[in-house]
Amino acid sequence: MLKTETIQDIIVVRFENVNRFNALIADSVKEQLKQFYEQPHTKLILNLEDIDFIDSTGFGVFLSIMKTANNSYGFFKLCNIHPDVMELFKLLKLHNVFEIYNTLDDCVSSF
Repeated sequence: MLKTETIQDIIVVRFENVNRFNALIADSVKEQLKQFYEQPHTKLILNLEDIDFIDSTGFGVFLSIMKTANNSYGFFKLCNIHPDVMELFKLLKLHNVFEIYNTLDDCVSSF
């Protein structure tokens, strides 16, 4: 469900064969992402390029991972957000909470 690659010292995670981030997969995704922060100072990008729907549990996972990252002095950034999903980020005022970039390259360069 999640595919991981490393660019420089940055972990880039994206969804594979999934286009909806909802309650059915939220717990599994949260546990997988939290494992990366067992090492302090982790830099992680979640690439949402194939996701065209996120429900409230998905947004809850983002907030939980942000807290985990902050507690381990790490970074959690998002990129490639579908326009419909970005509207939800804005509606929930979460576009001001997360570092969001249009492209993976821009996100990697932000480090």
